[in-house]
Amino acid sequence: MDASIIIRTYNEATWLPAALDAVAAQTPPPGGVETIVVDSGSTDATRAIAEAHGCRIVPIAKEDFSFGRSLNLGCAAAQGEALVFLSGHCIPEGGDWLTRLIAPLGRDRIAYTYGRQVGHERSKYSETRLFAKYFPAASALPQDGFFCNNANAALLRSVWAEHRFDEQLTGLEDMDLAKRLLAAGARVGYVADAAATHIHEESWHKVRTRYEREAVALQGIMPEVQVGLGDVVRYFFSAVFLDWAQAVQDRVFWHTAGEVVLFRLMQYWGTYRGNNEHRKLSARRRDAYFYPR
Repeated sequence: MDASIIIRTYNEATWLPAALDAVAAQTPPPGGVETIVVDSGSTDATRAIAEAHGCRIVPIAKEDFSFGRSLNLGCAAAQGEALVFLSGHCIPEGGDWLTRLIAPLGRDRIAYTYGRQVGHERSKYSETRLFAKYFPAASALPQDGFFCNNANAALLRSVWAEHRFDEQLTGLEDMDLAKRLLAAGARVGYVADAAATHIHEESWHKVRTRYEREAVALQGIMPEVQVGLGDVVRYFFSAVFLDWAQAVQDRVFWHTAGEVVLFRLMQYWGTYRGNNEHRKLSARRRDAYFYPR
């Protein structure tokens, strides 16, 4: 199976070299591999780095950007049978990451796979806890449910041709597609041994915005999910105390205690806002979610 690795970027010069070096170190599939960078107007050295690594660059205007649209552009430009999605700040682990990630495609009705994500030394502690929760050590091939994450994922090109990403969603375009694929009789697979280090270096405002826009998207995918103020308070205190307890065991409590409170506050505040206050996005709010800054 040949593969096309599609990387969405906007000012990813910090971690893109390591990501592309890891991609270059992969054992290529029998049909070969290409790397496509979908860039939404980077103003740093992102494009120069991509060109130096032999990537094909597909530009998308800032005003046209959405997560689904940028992926659809990359997929349309790709030639591989397996479409592999990697965040510009995710670094694949090991030389067989690509082989492992795409190997289940086409087996047992699996059309969409995603790999494990782990934190970095710069990751916020609570986010490493979320990685451990949603990306466990054991694979599920196929898995139950439609959870999926495009920071480290692969999709059959033939499937994408019939089921493209929703270009209007403010996030979670991966889960939306996975849900539609399950409804069509396909399956999703989780590949724990196709891991990537995911490095988020976000301000607290950006953390809140990320969870807000994902909560807005979740309303379209799972409208039955409602988050009230009481839920937010309960989730917040539970998450903080559980994180603190684990931090004590990990002997990092004093370094992370305050950060845990801020992260969980931004997470649940953003979730509440997205779930309750933005049923219909204003043009200004849509720009805040999509428009690169």
